[in-house]
Amino acid sequence: MLTPLPSSAADLLIACLCAEWCGTCRDYQAPFEKMQAQFPGARFLWVDVEDESELVDPITVENFPTLLICRRDKALFFGTVTPHMETLQRLVRTQLAPDAPALPPEDARDGLAKRLWEQNSWKI
Repeated sequence: MLTPLPSSAADLLIACLCAEWCGTCRDYQAPFEKMQAQFPGARFLWVDVEDESELVDPITVENFPTLLICRRDKALFFGTVTPHMETLQRLVRTQLAPDAPALPPEDARDGLAKRLWEQNSWKI
């Protein structure tokens, strides 16, 4: 049985920055999308860094999958993760904690977080 999520889940965005050509990303996409059911208040977004290069720029993603987790436009986590669902579940639950600290400001990353929140068409 899942533990009810706090209302702050509605403010949480989990964006996976990947590329279609990446085999690891292709394998990770379906399980990533299924996580939406476990965290219904959060927003999960799949971002192909090549198809959405204007949105992602100036960020350069060198390793996949890279996750950006933010509460509105405040980044809580940004980095490469192992493509395991248990890792993602633990990471999301940690960031849902009311005392989860934001990362220090960083213009490019924080700009991406803001653009993702302002985007009207959520893919997941």
